[in-house]
Amino acid sequence: MSEQKNLSVIKEETINAVTAKIQSYQKSNAMRLPGNYSPENALKSAWLMLQNIQDRNNHPVLQSCTKESIINALLDMVVQGLNPSKKQGYFIAYSNQLAFQRSYFGTQAVAKMVDDTIQEILAEVVYESDDFKYRINRGKKEITQHEQSLENINGKKIKAAYCMIIDNDGQVKTTEIMTFEEIKQAWAQSKMNPIDDKGNVKSGNTHDKFTAEMCKKTVINRACKSIINSSSDSHLFLQSVNRSSEIKVEEDVRDEIAINANGESLDIESEVINETDPAPETTPTQKPQQATLINEEGPGF
Repeated sequence: MSEQKNLSVIKEETINAVTAKIQSYQKSNAMRLPGNYSPENALKSAWLMLQNIQDRNNHPVLQSCTKESIINALLDMVVQGLNPSKKQGYFIAYSNQLAFQRSYFGTQAVAKMVDDTIQEILAEVVYESDDFKYRINRGKKEITQHEQSLENINGKKIKAAYCMIIDNDGQVKTTEIMTFEEIKQAWAQSKMNPIDDKGNVKSGNTHDKFTAEMCKKTVINRACKSIINSSSDSHLFLQSVNRSSEIKVEEDVRDEIAINANGESLDIESEVINETDPAPETTPTQKPQQATLINEEGPGF
């Protein structure tokens, strides 16, 4: 009973502090939220999830993490206009510090918020026998042909992946193309070391099991990153976006959870966030804690 009472007190103090900061930011025009976004609903969803998240030592993060870090994690979520109930992010503990990690869906949501002319974000994988052509027009890549047969689809024979961002008029706004070698170089930055010394994907890890999906998500995140970083929105917004991107490469978190086997039911529709940037270094005392991720729909990582 006393634990429930303490949790109620923690909730009231935390939510009140976050709400006060949000109101202060809005009053000073330091924060702009999407018209259909409800901070109250997002905070309610986040709080329900936080109550069930434990760190690696099986301690509730609401007890093991500092109040200030919990407030800042919730603020980072709200400032980006994201809601964990929509699978747009999750929370992870680093020692006694809680952080909000934007998901693959969250990255797309932020890109669309930054540029409201974006209608769709599409990605495909190019296999060795595909008929794939593109041209460069005034420095912009344009895909002119991509024909593929079912016989070509082979995760061991991927040549490249591309992402097209489509605007509201159905026109291609921008195209990002990455060769498989470029994608593997991005993966090589992961602290979980999915790439061996010879530059090959290690057998049995998530990158090996779901190579095509991982390729798509890597190229999508690179395409979205360029849009997000070109935003002229407030410093507060970009600060939260960058902090959420740089916390940790998302597949590291997923592999870490699998390794530590926290008993969570995993739907491995996880995403690579900001793979082209190195993850922040940690000391032994700052080793990332075990996290509980929000399950995401889809066929795989």
